[in-house]
Amino acid sequence: MTTDSMKKSIVDSYSKLAKATKPKLFANLFSCCDHQGTANKITSQIGYSEDTIHEAPEGANLGLGCGNPSALANIQEGQTVVDLGSGAGFDVFIVSNLVKNTGKVIGIDLSDEMIKLARKNAKKGDYINVDFLKGDIEKLPLESKIADHIISNCVINLSQNKRAVFKEAFRVLTPGGKLSISDIVLEKDLPESIKNSLAGHLACISGAEQIDVYLQYIKEAGFRNIKIESKTNFPLPLMLSDPQLQKIAKEFNFDLNSEQAKELASRVSSVSLSAVK
Repeated sequence: MTTDSMKKSIVDSYSKLAKATKPKLFANLFSCCDHQGTANKITSQIGYSEDTIHEAPEGANLGLGCGNPSALANIQEGQTVVDLGSGAGFDVFIVSNLVKNTGKVIGIDLSDEMIKLARKNAKKGDYINVDFLKGDIEKLPLESKIADHIISNCVINLSQNKRAVFKEAFRVLTPGGKLSISDIVLEKDLPESIKNSLAGHLACISGAEQIDVYLQYIKEAGFRNIKIESKTNFPLPLMLSDPQLQKIAKEFNFDLNSEQAKELASRVSSVSLSAVK
């Protein structure tokens, strides 16, 4: 699968996830399952408090993160924050409450359906300091030096050109601006079948890099004070229990039992890190 075709397939699959959150469709597809309960459980396990989880509008939390990047950033009132791969807007809405009405949060996503869902969620929650733009995180639709912070939650691993992502993040940040991200890194090599699997990308593991390679990309982009804030086990078995991901994964013949999921999870870690421009 080429880079362009993989990117298109990932976008199409995440668009399906966005569509599946629509009440009628969700009820028809997952009437026997508690997707929101699973999403909240995943989000709690990766570092969000119960109060924080419930700050965002219903439907914004899809349970697809692997950490809490906004907790690393020391975000202040009045600042501008950009979220790379904002999905349905969960982290954007949390940060919105930190920057308040004098600040701004911009979510970037490549899926039209995710952008549509995020804007709907913003309207539902009456958020006036957020904006959602369609764009590729490898080529951001933003001017240089406009952001005080850039955050991202389990999205950069999906890119097959991570060097470009970090160079773009550096360009968009103001001098002294901070990068705070949570992502997946490899502890051991993955089986080739998983590396080349679209469903593996959807589970946030196929595009993972060894940590030293990942950090080198950040350094090459020009960042300094690169610091690993935390490193934990990635809740892959719990994520794969989500009914939406299960349905899409089966479309691509990606079906793991619990023991296989645990073994695969032992090969990856969730890492949260920060860096400064």
